[in-house]
Amino acid sequence: ANVKEGEFAGVELTFMGLNNQNLHNVLFRGFLKPWETYTGAKISWIDLAQADYNARLQQSIATGTVDFDIIEMGAPFEGDVCGKGLTSEMPDWVKKQIDFDDLVNYLKPPVGTWDGKQYRVTIDGDAHNFNYRTDVFADADLAKQWKDSGATSEWGVPKTWQEVQAVTKFLKGKKFKGQDVYGYLDAPKPWGGFGFYFLGSRATAYAKHPDDKAWLFDADTMKPRVNNPAWVRAIQDVIDALPSEPADQINADPNTTAFQQFLAGTGSMIPWWGDVGSNV
Repeated sequence: ANVKEGEFAGVELTFMGLNNQNLHNVLFRGFLKPWETYTGAKISWIDLAQADYNARLQQSIATGTVDFDIIEMGAPFEGDVCGKGLTSEMPDWVKKQIDFDDLVNYLKPPVGTWDGKQYRVTIDGDAHNFNYRTDVFADADLAKQWKDSGATSEWGVPKTWQEVQAVTKFLKGKKFKGQDVYGYLDAPKPWGGFGFYFLGSRATAYAKHPDDKAWLFDADTMKPRVNNPAWVRAIQDVIDALPSEPADQINADPNTTAFQQFLAGTGSMIPWWGDVGSNV
């Protein structure tokens, strides 16, 4: 509705982003192919692995050799890019097409803005879900064993981290449909920056409350809040649950927990993005 067919014929743009595990850029290619066909524009790609991304971006900025027109980046890079004046403000006709109220709260403006101006649109929420196996938590045999164990609550999906711990310990040594069944799947192995998400999923519930909604940085001083009781408690939860989790879980990274364990039927609860929950 905003662009005539062939209006951008002859225009060539370069898109820099991630190509980890054949995702991100590969997905964009498929989405943008009909856009290229309609508009006449052409997009070339700078594909980067996660480990190479930051160095490539910072070198481009520091040496004044920016060679991309469009960039896929996380909010932490806004200071590097917007602070150097390398971004174009979002036009009003684009803003009208985006329902900012439809975004999760932590990705609404001021995220994506600089000095009060909007510079980008969010494409990836990076919000963890609490994913669980409905078949495990609807099983009558496990429900009976749960009650026989002395549990005072009904068998079902845990609603608190204390319940997650209790269910995980209860399921140790149990069988479901002839297979070993486990509870929560932690990812204790150091795994780049992303391993932090999995511990953070536990820590948020202990850190955030109505009187103080911050959990990672102090809102006034931006001082990190990592060394506090909530994080210590989350780490202790991980340690306490390990004996009830699959063998050698301490060496499992998040990709292992999601794709080789959870989707394959090992474990009944995991924090992950929407792709795992939709395939359970």
